Amino acid sequence: MKKILFGLVILISTSISFHSKAQTHKNDNCDFFDAVINNHDQIFQLSCIPSAVEMILKYYKVVDFDFYDLQNEWKNKTNGSFRNFDNKELYGITFSQKFVLPRDENFPIDSLFQTIENELKSEKKVIISLPADEGWHMFIICKQTPDGEFVSYSKLGSHTLILRNTKEIVKKSNGTEIMTYTVSPRF
Repeated sequence: MKKILFGLVILISTSISFHSKAQTHKNDNCDFFDAVINNHDQIFQLSCIPSAVEMILKYYKVVDFDFYDLQNEWKNKTNGSFRNFDNKELYGITFSQKFVLPRDENFPIDSLFQTIENELKSEKKVIISLPADEGWHMFIICKQTPDGEFVSYSKLGSHTLILRNTKEIVKKSNGTEIMTYTVSPRF
C-alpha cells in the first residue's frame, strides 16, 4: 500500500509538471463518475488494466458493483498489457487495443485524438495508458471539455484520480496506447 501511495504522489507530481489539474472531488457533470468511479476500487497495485475494464463493464451494468473477478484473476501480474484484452468479448462488450506504436516524434497523435473524440461522440469511454511512477497507469477518458481537453478518471486503491489535461500528457509522452470497445446490439 505504501508503494501505491508513493506511486500516487509521483503520478500527481508528474501531472503537476504537466500543469495538471488533478483533483479528487466529485464531478457532477459526468454520470460515469457517479455511476462507476465512486463504487469501484483498484484492489491490487498492478491491476489497473483489469480495473479499467471492470469499470467499463460496470458502466454498462453487465456486472454488479461488487464484480472484481478480472482483478482477482490478474492480481499483481507484471507482464500484462492491453494485449490481454485485445479482441476479447466480456459480457457482450468486445475490447480492442489501438495505437500499439513506438512513442516517438512519428507517433500519429492527431489520429489518436480524433479516434478518442469519435468514441466520445459515440457516447463511449476510452481506456488510455498514461505515464506514472515506474511505468504506466490506466485511466478512462470520460468526456471532452469545451476547450478540447480530455477528462480522465482512474482508481488507485480506493483513491480517485482525475486528470483534466490528458492531451497535454499524451503529447509530452510522444503518444500512447488506448483501448476502445464495441457493445453488442442488445444494449
